Amino acid sequence: MKQKRNWSVLLGAAFLMATSAVGPGFLTQTTVFTQSLAASFGFVILASIILDIGVQLNVWRVIAVSEKRAQDIANLVLPGLGLFVAVLIVLGGFAFNIGNVGGAGLGFNVLFGISPELGAIIAAGIAIGIFLVREAKKMMDRFAQFMGLLMILLIVYVAITSAPPVAEAVTKTFIPDQIDFISIITLVGGTVGGYITFAGGHRLLDAGVKGEDALPEVNTSAVSGITVASIIRIFLFLAALGVVSKGLVLDESNPPASVFQLAAGNVGYKLFGIVMVSAAITSVIGSAYTSVSFIKSFHRSIERNENWFIIGFIAISTVIFVTIGRPVHLLILLAPSTALSYPLRLALF
Repeated sequence: MKQKRNWSVLLGAAFLMATSAVGPGFLTQTTVFTQSLAASFGFVILASIILDIGVQLNVWRVIAVSEKRAQDIANLVLPGLGLFVAVLIVLGGFAFNIGNVGGAGLGFNVLFGISPELGAIIAAGIAIGIFLVREAKKMMDRFAQFMGLLMILLIVYVAITSAPPVAEAVTKTFIPDQIDFISIITLVGGTVGGYITFAGGHRLLDAGVKGEDALPEVNTSAVSGITVASIIRIFLFLAALGVVSKGLVLDESNPPASVFQLAAGNVGYKLFGIVMVSAAITSVIGSAYTSVSFIKSFHRSIERNENWFIIGFIAISTVIFVTIGRPVHLLILLAPSTALSYPLRLALF
């Protein structure tokens, strides 16, 4: 019985991390870099996967062995540092969550023709609904797994439809025409940057998967999370490569949607809407859960009312998007919080 419960938690943590990474920015970055680097982008993906696994294993193992969340580890290194790290993560989480809510709104706009603002409200309602149920974290795990698998299936279909030059992609993955270090750094940051790398580690800790004896399980979950995110990226890369290799031009205003539409027509465009909604809502959930996990150890009232704080986090992000909008400008404004977290994380872990 224990083994079954642990496997469920391990998969839940893995998919929570992966689907947190696979947001609107993930989809756009992958498509844009494929357009600029073509088949050589395969090398960038390979390099980023290797780095992602190293970073993820390191962070999750430290959290498991210390049996403490990242902010508490930071406070042990230097009193007060945990609060500073938490502020950076929460600010970054808010910035990206506004973009994620907006991405979900755009996805619903593609599917049903409603305004992005209304779509964002619907997406927020779905995310909030998960944290209103009694077993919210189990529901979060299952939702992340379902949406993750759905995204994989749809992107694989579009990749097959686009008929990419697979042999060339494999060759250029190991012998690229050019090596773009900026794109490697960008991909690593988009997969295990900011709050994302802590999402699964904190989820395992909440589920009681901790201590040195749990390291094999932690390793399995960490690698599984990177694997899921990488599968989605690889097939999205192949889908985009199939379109680009035919000389088709992507729409600069929405490159990923353009890939789906050019590969599979109007059906593909609707599939993009489903993928965008799935990616955005799971990222909203992952961002809110992880951001609150960075502050709940500072006061018992936050820990006792964790779900309500998560709901508030989602609601505030949605209100900001609906009333102020312009998520790109907010992302730029708060981007330094994510950048500052990188050297701190390297020092701590």
